[in-house]
Amino acid sequence: MAAKQNPAGAPDPLGPNSERPNIVLILLDNTGWGDFGPYGGGELRGAPSPSIDKLATEGLTLTNFNTEPQCTPSRSALMTGRFAIRSGTQSVPIGVPYYGLLPWEETIAERLKSAGYATAIFGKWHLGKTQGRFPTDQGFDQWYGIQDSSGDAVRYSEWIDQYSIRADVEQSLPKNEYPWIQTAKMGEKPTRVKKFDLDAKRSIDGDLITMASDYIKAQARKKNPFFAYVPLTAMHFPTLPSDEFAGKSGNGIYADLLMQTDHYVGQISNAVKKAGIEENTIFIVTADNGPEVAENGGGQFTGWTGPWAGSYFTALEGGLRVPFIAKWPKQIPKGTRSNEIVHLVDLFPTMLEAANVNVPVDRVIDGKSMIRFMKGKTKKSPREGFPIFVGDELYAVKWRNWKAHFIWQTTKYSPKKEYSTVAKVVNLIQDPREERQAVEPYNAWTQYPGVNVLLGYQKSLALQPNIPKGAPDSFTPPPLKRRK
Repeated sequence: MAAKQNPAGAPDPLGPNSERPNIVLILLDNTGWGDFGPYGGGELRGAPSPSIDKLATEGLTLTNFNTEPQCTPSRSALMTGRFAIRSGTQSVPIGVPYYGLLPWEETIAERLKSAGYATAIFGKWHLGKTQGRFPTDQGFDQWYGIQDSSGDAVRYSEWIDQYSIRADVEQSLPKNEYPWIQTAKMGEKPTRVKKFDLDAKRSIDGDLITMASDYIKAQARKKNPFFAYVPLTAMHFPTLPSDEFAGKSGNGIYADLLMQTDHYVGQISNAVKKAGIEENTIFIVTADNGPEVAENGGGQFTGWTGPWAGSYFTALEGGLRVPFIAKWPKQIPKGTRSNEIVHLVDLFPTMLEAANVNVPVDRVIDGKSMIRFMKGKTKKSPREGFPIFVGDELYAVKWRNWKAHFIWQTTKYSPKKEYSTVAKVVNLIQDPREERQAVEPYNAWTQYPGVNVLLGYQKSLALQPNIPKGAPDSFTPPPLKRRK
């Protein structure tokens, strides 16, 4: 299949390749806000995190970095700079053969590639598993990893036997639904490397780190700007540390995984340093959403959300806030921290501006460039809030330190409570657990800026409607209308 052509709004080449920074983005899976040292975790969690601690001293730590509530929506938002509901990717696909980003969507990889970047992904995609929707159809030169959730490994008999689940489940699966580790180059159909069973799940992140490190060194020798996207898999249930780290913490499986992940982050960081490109590389570590629910494995496999309540699949802070640390020597001030609101969609325009690449102009882009903020040129983030969709439903809206819940759900397994008249409004500074109704006569004004966030989203639908979930590859949204 031929590589997709870059649509309207192609970037202007602003300067030689040597002026464009490399970008290394490590995306963790289902990780708690408080798991690592810079967020109060680390040794407190029984898992020292020296590599991530050091990274925080060298760059910017955000304490109010927000994601979508689920894996596929977050990865879609990261790749496109658009809230996932715009792309028809607002839900994790379960039991469906056809999902993910339409060919019409433009990813960060496509924009960077059009400006001369080499692009690669090592890890979990979760944005399509049909021809035309693989990462190598969406701007990546090469890919090694898994197409869906790493939780697919539960289908295998070892896991079924361990937890006394019906032994005939594996046999009932169509052969083409078995999870595989795959590899591909742009324009080629992915090929299967090996089954993604429990043994492979234990070792895959180590393989991804080795491949990414080798890729970084090879691109540095070519003196070509590159984008290395490394979405790791290990935190996703079933949580299984590698043989090297199993039992290493002495504090359980999840602590082992935290130590393993910190070690892997250190390996990638060292690869950048040894390649001699540290000063011209943006290095980011973040996650796709908050941790698993306690019901998955009796709580021993779940991340720690720190002061925040909730887990993934909810509109609570514990499901939305994740670690975020960014390093860019001589550009991002060392050892800085901020509680300003930043959203995953903001990485799209931020990375493009850093690379001197234009943002697409033929579609609604929700992301806001954070370059000036991250460089310390301003203390304020350009973002004040955002709507929170869980699947198709508007659950809440966040504005500054306030949040209005229209649908309340504490975990993905708990019943939903809908507020038909007065939303549940919480003050996240005074009540980080989101337990108390904060709307009183003296602060009822908060409804107005909150409503403005929603009105902004609603008005944007008149400019270009959302892509329906399940739309075919041939679907093309109507042209973007201009604001009057």
